[in-house]
Amino acid sequence: MCSAAGLMNGQQLLSFEKGVPLEQYIIVDYYLYIKALHLIFVTTYFAGLFYMPRLMVYLVEAADRPQAESDIIIPQLRLMMKRLWQIITVPSAVLGLIFGLWMLWINPFLLGKSWMLVKLVFVGLLILYHIKTHRFYKAFLQGNGQRSARFFRIWNEGATLILFAVIFLAILKDSIHWIFGLLGLFGLAFLLMLGIRLYKRHRNKNG
Repeated sequence: MCSAAGLMNGQQLLSFEKGVPLEQYIIVDYYLYIKALHLIFVTTYFAGLFYMPRLMVYLVEAADRPQAESDIIIPQLRLMMKRLWQIITVPSAVLGLIFGLWMLWINPFLLGKSWMLVKLVFVGLLILYHIKTHRFYKAFLQGNGQRSARFFRIWNEGATLILFAVIFLAILKDSIHWIFGLLGLFGLAFLLMLGIRLYKRHRNKNG
């Protein structure tokens, strides 16, 4: 239960969910700090996750350049990939996951919400996406990247779809209708694929 003395001492009453009874509110000073750190590291993680497939596209395209150019460009791109993955992306993923689990430990009532369970499914998909991207990354460092540039452009949009789903679930929660949510996600996927096709046509047209 919330006490007036607790609020007077500077503790913040956090209304985590709409419709949660007052006796289930959690009073904790540092929750918002943990949430802020979680969001910061998730943001930096997705920044790395978005850029990594782009570097893979550049590596595939660099292999088609004249030998003198590719011998200079490819080692630089591999170094960029290594630094991006090891210094930014992976540490951000670990810290974002730690702070996210910490938030659930502080407020386990979230696990009783349907939107949170669906969000965790997308988080699971994100982990699988991360693992597969890591395999691509290791293959490129070993000189075994065998996919096309178009494949990695499409692969790059997987993280975009997951990010949209997670953000909308976290903000709208149970107020969003699942049918409209799914239609919106499929619509976004269609627009992304259309953008990739138009970009390819534009590049082919301009040589």
